Amino acid sequence: MAGSDEVDFVRLLESHRTRLFVRLMHRLPRAPRCAVCRAPFEGIGGRVMGAVGFAPSRKNPRLCSRCFEHAPMGGQEMEVGILFADIRGFTALAEHQAPDQVAGLLNRFYAAAVDVLCRHAIVDKMVGDEVMALYLPGLFDGDPAGHMVGDAEALLATAGYGEGKPWVEVGVGLDFGTAFVGNVGAGEVKDFTAIGDVVNTAARLQAAAGGGEIVLSSRVAARAGRLAAGASPRELTLKGKSDPEQVLVRSMDRRATTNRVVGS
Repeated sequence: MAGSDEVDFVRLLESHRTRLFVRLMHRLPRAPRCAVCRAPFEGIGGRVMGAVGFAPSRKNPRLCSRCFEHAPMGGQEMEVGILFADIRGFTALAEHQAPDQVAGLLNRFYAAAVDVLCRHAIVDKMVGDEVMALYLPGLFDGDPAGHMVGDAEALLATAGYGEGKPWVEVGVGLDFGTAFVGNVGAGEVKDFTAIGDVVNTAARLQAAAGGGEIVLSSRVAARAGRLAAGASPRELTLKGKSDPEQVLVRSMDRRATTNRVVGS
C-alpha cells in the first residue's frame, strides 16, 4: 500500500483536475486513457481532448502532457525508484562508425527503452547514450521495485542478452530512496524530474555495471524481495561516496564477464 507521501503526490498531480472533470473523462469514449486524469487518447473522446492539449505525454504515452509537462511548477519529497541504462563503450563505438550509423543505433536503443520502460515508469531523460526513468509509487498498479527489476531484465533481453551476442552492450543501475519529484525550471522552460542523492547513486551504479549487468542497491533488493534472488553480492567504491556500497548484481550475459569496481 502506498505511504502517505506517495498518496499526497498522486493527489498533487490530480490537483488541477476536479472530480467532475475526471467523471466526465470516464464518460468520453475511449481507452487508452491518461492514468492520472483519465482523458481518452483515441476515438471521438481522444480527438476532442487532443484538440485542447490532452495529448499523450512525451515522457510516457500512458499519461497526458497536461498532467506532466504542462502541470504547475512544484512537487514534493517522496520515495521514488530510479533506473539508469547506458550503452557500454559508446565513445569508442562513435569514434569508429559514421554519424548516421551511430544515430541509427541510438534511435534503436531509445525505441527499445521507451517500449519497455513506459509500461511502469516515466522516462525522465534520454541524453547521449543514456536513459533515466522514474518509478513513482501509486502512479501505476503494482510494486515499483518489482517493476524496476523486471523492466531492467526486459530491456537487456530486448538488447539481445541471453540469445548470444547482443546488438548493443547495455548496463543498468537501480536505486530507491527519497528525492524531490516534480516540475522544476523557470517560466515555460521546465521539466518533470527527480532531484536527490538517490539519482546520483543510481547513476553511479549504472556506471559500475558491465554489459548485460543489472546493479541493484541494497534498498532496491530489500523491496524487490524474491525478484532479486539469484543476484550476486558485490562491494563497490563509488565516486563521491565516502563508504563502500553493498549491492547485488544480476548478469544476463551468457558470455564470460568480469567484475568491475568504479573508484574514480
